[in-house]
Amino acid sequence: MKLPVSGRTAAAGAVSVVMLLTCGSIVGAAPAPAHGSAALAAAPDIPVANVKAHLAQLQSIATANGGNRAHGRTGYKASLDYVKAKLDAAGFTTTIQQFTSSGRTGYNLIADWPGGDTGKVVMAGSHLDSVTSGAGINDNGSGSAAVLETALAVARSGYQPAKHLRFAWWGAEELGLVGSKYYVNNLSSANRARISGYLNFDMIGSPNPGYFVYDDDPTIEKTFKDYFTGLGVATEIETEGDGRSDHAPFKNAGVPVGGLFSGADYVKTAAQAAKWGGTAGQAFDRCYHSSCDTTANINDTALDRNADAVAYAVWKLSA
Repeated sequence: MKLPVSGRTAAAGAVSVVMLLTCGSIVGAAPAPAHGSAALAAAPDIPVANVKAHLAQLQSIATANGGNRAHGRTGYKASLDYVKAKLDAAGFTTTIQQFTSSGRTGYNLIADWPGGDTGKVVMAGSHLDSVTSGAGINDNGSGSAAVLETALAVARSGYQPAKHLRFAWWGAEELGLVGSKYYVNNLSSANRARISGYLNFDMIGSPNPGYFVYDDDPTIEKTFKDYFTGLGVATEIETEGDGRSDHAPFKNAGVPVGGLFSGADYVKTAAQAAKWGGTAGQAFDRCYHSSCDTTANINDTALDRNADAVAYAVWKLSA
C-alpha cells in the first residue's frame, strides 16, 4: 500500500506506452454456463499453508535480489515470473503488460480464466511490488499470494462461473498506483463497462490485525461483511483514505469496487483490541514499509480469514 498523497513523493517519469492491452474480452472464450450447480458451487476453503508457501517464495526472491521486490528491480520481475508460471501451469491465459515509470520498466500481470460471460467480468487484484526498503511480505505479498491461491483454487475445482474471471497483479503501486492506472487508462470505454466489479486486496495479514472492508460498491461491501458475519468477526469500514491502493483508478473510471485491508501504520485503539484481540496502542503493522516486513510479519489467522474471504467474494460475485 502506498503512502497517502500528502505523505509520499510523487513518482518521477511519465508512463510510456510499450504495449497496449485492453483485456476487455477474450477472443474465443467459451460461452457462459447455465446457472447450474457448477456456477453456483460454494467457494472452497483456501489452505493458508499454500498462501504462506507463496509468501516464502516471495521472501526468497527478495533475499536473492537485494532484499526487495521493488519496481524496476530484479526482485519484482522474478516475483512476476513466479506468479505467471503458477498460473500458466494451471491453465490460465496470462498476459504481461509493460510500462515505464521513473526511468525503469514495470510490468502488470493479467490472468484470465477461460469461459464465462466476457460482457460481465469480475476482477480480483493486488499489487506485487514492494518498497525498496524491504521484502514487502505483508505489503503486499499477502494480497498477491491470496489472489494467486484463489486463482489456483478456481483451476483445481474446475469452476465454471457465469461471469468471466480475471486476476491481476499490479506493478509500481508504491510509486503512485502506476500499473493499475496504466491498465485502466488503456481500456476502451466499452471494455471498462464490461468489468462488473474489481476487488482489491492490499495488506491482509497484518501482525496486529484489524478487519476492514472498503466502503464502496454496496453489493461488494455486503458480500465481504456477510462472510465475516458468518465467522462471527466484526468488521469496520476502511477509513485510512480512499485512493491509497489500486482500486482507485477503477473507481474513478466508474467501475464498482471493493476490498479488504488488515491495517497499516495507524494505531489500534482499545476498542479495536477488545473486538479483535491484539495490542492496543500499537500499529496494525509496525513493519509497514520497513525492512522487517518479512515472513515473520504475518498474522496467520488474519491471512487465513482474509484469503477465504477473497475466494468467497470471487465465487459469489461471479455466479
